[in-house]
Amino acid sequence: MSAPDLSQLSMHDLFRLETENQTQALTSGLLALERDPTAADHLEACMRAAHSLKGAARMVDVDAGVALAHSMEDFLVACQEGRVTLDQVQIDLLLEGVDLMMALTRNPDLDPGQSVGSRRPDVDAFIANLARALAQQGIATASEAAASPDLSDEPGSQPAPDAQIERETPKREMREREMRERETPERETPERETTERELPERETSDRVLRVTVDNLNRLLGLAGESLVESRWLKPFGQSLLRLKRLHYKSAKAIDSLRAALSHHALDERALAEISEAQRQILKCQHFLSERLVDLDASDRRSTRLAHRLYDQALACRMRPFADGVLKFPRMIRDVGRSLGKQVKLDIVGTATQVDRDILEKLEAPLGHLLRNAVDHGIETPEDRLTAGKTAEGVVCLEAHHSAGALQIIVSDDGRGIDLDKVRETVVKRRLANGKTAGRLSESELLEFLFLPGFTMKSEVTEISGRGVGLDVVQDMIKQVRGVVRISSQMGVGTRFHLQMPLTLSVVRTLLVEVGGEPYAFPLAYIARAVRLPREKIEILEGRQHFELDGQQIGLITAHQVFGRDESKYLSDDLSVVVLGEPRNRYGLVVDRFLGGRELVVQPLDSRLGKIKDISAAALMEDGSPILIVDVEDMIRSMEKLAHADRLNKVRRDTVSGGEKCRKRVLVVDDSLTVRELQRKLLDHHGYDIEVAVDGMDGWNAVRTGHFDLVVTDIDMPRMDGIELVALIKKDANLKGMPVVILSYKDRDDDRRRGLEAGADYYLTKGSFHDDTLLRAVVDLIGEAHA
Repeated sequence: MSAPDLSQLSMHDLFRLETENQTQALTSGLLALERDPTAADHLEACMRAAHSLKGAARMVDVDAGVALAHSMEDFLVACQEGRVTLDQVQIDLLLEGVDLMMALTRNPDLDPGQSVGSRRPDVDAFIANLARALAQQGIATASEAAASPDLSDEPGSQPAPDAQIERETPKREMREREMRERETPERETPERETTERELPERETSDRVLRVTVDNLNRLLGLAGESLVESRWLKPFGQSLLRLKRLHYKSAKAIDSLRAALSHHALDERALAEISEAQRQILKCQHFLSERLVDLDASDRRSTRLAHRLYDQALACRMRPFADGVLKFPRMIRDVGRSLGKQVKLDIVGTATQVDRDILEKLEAPLGHLLRNAVDHGIETPEDRLTAGKTAEGVVCLEAHHSAGALQIIVSDDGRGIDLDKVRETVVKRRLANGKTAGRLSESELLEFLFLPGFTMKSEVTEISGRGVGLDVVQDMIKQVRGVVRISSQMGVGTRFHLQMPLTLSVVRTLLVEVGGEPYAFPLAYIARAVRLPREKIEILEGRQHFELDGQQIGLITAHQVFGRDESKYLSDDLSVVVLGEPRNRYGLVVDRFLGGRELVVQPLDSRLGKIKDISAAALMEDGSPILIVDVEDMIRSMEKLAHADRLNKVRRDTVSGGEKCRKRVLVVDDSLTVRELQRKLLDHHGYDIEVAVDGMDGWNAVRTGHFDLVVTDIDMPRMDGIELVALIKKDANLKGMPVVILSYKDRDDDRRRGLEAGADYYLTKGSFHDDTLLRAVVDLIGEAHA
């Protein structure tokens, strides 16, 4: 990701950036010193951070910041020289100074040309407290000597009395001289110095450019489109391979013709024409073979280039995991101290790249999980020692990429979750009776922790006990299309596993068909996708349900939710997508499943507003659009229908009394005009018609639906009619289905190929204008109504 263009920032904006960086360095160093108070490298890092803060504050006339940083620097120098040994009370005090420095940057008075005076009660109180801490060691500070900060290290200023600041120490004089030398270039080129501190060392020489997030999103969207477009070449190449096979068959046919005519006396002209036809066919074959090689090479280059472009555009949106978790070590330390617990945070995978939008949304749920780990998981030092553990507990936050997803794990080595206590709480809150709760598995019990208001703590504290937390965590993770799972072992610890997409610009989906149109459901929101036998459907209080894992799931059709004409499902099994939370789920009946697919998300035009039940769109490999379902919105739509008692029944055409079942015919043709002519003709005579736009679409339809007859064209993209007929006749479940080929081709060779592939009739498209097609349909499957 490109660094920010610092040249566009004001001096006070630069001061804010500088303060964020240096206070983070101070915090990290102080937390390390809490474990090893004499660590020279951490003391040096903290002292330099305080000194840099003082110089930055001086440049923008934030006098309170100068005084604050100077007092901290004095204290840290005393620690370096061995005159003060840090303890937890002093670490707390210095961390308070860090918070005060950050508060100064948020001061609304921090505007260009204005000065924030040093007389701030909170800053003065801090300086006084730090002075008292030094006085207990018999050491005086500059702040004790004067009400204003000691600025004696500025060139031209008068030094404070030696008795107050102890300038006589040679080591201190050498350090002050070194610092004055460093400060001079800061005053000369403050903007350049701040830029170098802000950027990593490897980037200081890079040229940077300010790019908005919207621009990056548009760039990523275009890169995604190029990736989709690049996939078009492969199916086109496959169609050319079919053309090559047709050329070969044409050459064989001419060879056969010449052999058949060899017994007849042919004049030289006829022989020459046949030879010329053979030469032209051979020439076409060679030319097509060469072009296929070129196309294959172009396909590989285009695909590689599209992937590289998409990867680079995606990389612009990525940030290291460390950027989003810098404040957590301090938070863990403070929460532990407030609870009387010793705990440290280990962060693994700080360099793992995370989509910036996901990283921003992770801050709140990760913060809650980490606080929970300290409050609920980690024991007191006494309890840990009794259990044979170290007095200090460990919370681990880990991030890595695996299986094409971002994996984040929050774990602790604490007491674990008491499943028996969870059962008791479930029964006490009347979420289940005792018998049912006793049968629940570990994973089912742990799911209750995500319910709103669910808590096992009897008292409410500032940290927990209100039952508001894990349900919010789960909701936030779902917002980024992720899932969260819990595992725990008593006495060993608890583990939360978060799995999220690498980026919000790509979504893994299940494609389904509803009313002849495809829709995409994000996999993160799908509980199950099942094939439901009709005999499993039950009627409870007038509503249709089915049982899944011991739970009754209400059925509703996608046609009703989307407001489309109601479908009649003719197959014995229904395609059902199960959506919703464990205790509030619905089974959405769709026409059929089309398979899983990764899609590049394309936001809808903002002028459209919010479209009911739809969140975004995407493009398929062939460039056709597909809508991505807003599952949360759809669940609300289903709840409204259920509460209003307006759920339609899943219907099926059956013979009942005077009702007759209509015969179903699948019409496969790439011509809209031809499809409509056939549909109107057969529909007028009572047949139930479904259409497919090419051979591939037709093959998918016959495999997932029930038809009495297929009528297909020959010349179609992706898969021609001959291949479709051959596939149907080779399939054990479909080979008994009659097939009619309807084509403009009326040659004996074409007719023979069609019948050899297994077609029951071969008709020409002139049959529309007489009863030939209708007679063939009646001959094969009978009248429209059984």
